[in-house]
Amino acid sequence: MQTVLIVVHLIIVLSLIGVVLLQRSEGGLGLGAGSSGGGVSGFMTGRGQANALTRATAILAALFFVTSLTLAVMSHRSAAPKSILDGANGTTQPAGQPAGADNLLDTLRRQNNAPAAGTPAAPAAPAAPTPAQPAVPDAPQSR
Repeated sequence: MQTVLIVVHLIIVLSLIGVVLLQRSEGGLGLGAGSSGGGVSGFMTGRGQANALTRATAILAALFFVTSLTLAVMSHRSAAPKSILDGANGTTQPAGQPAGADNLLDTLRRQNNAPAAGTPAAPAAPAAPTPAQPAVPDAPQSR
């Protein structure tokens, strides 16, 4: 709905710009329609054309105002306030990690856990170096 309203709003804006540029200038550079000294030929006289353009400008300005307010209200209602404490329970994963991936803090906590009471700690064997894992999961490649 919001996308449709934005498209209608842009059409109104472009129409409003066109109608304003078509109006006769009362001073300044005189670039508007009908500002040349020649007579107006066509189905509308100069006064009738000015009245129609003035009315079209007023209608388009009112529509611009209404669509602007509607878009502002829709934007405000869709942006719900969020608390920084909503994600503090630890159930959410960061955007770059898949659902089953452990983060660094969980891995360190598991490594630092002491062995169970009454069980002698076995000497740690030197671990073979493992190849470094990429920080970001592989993205599918286009062929």
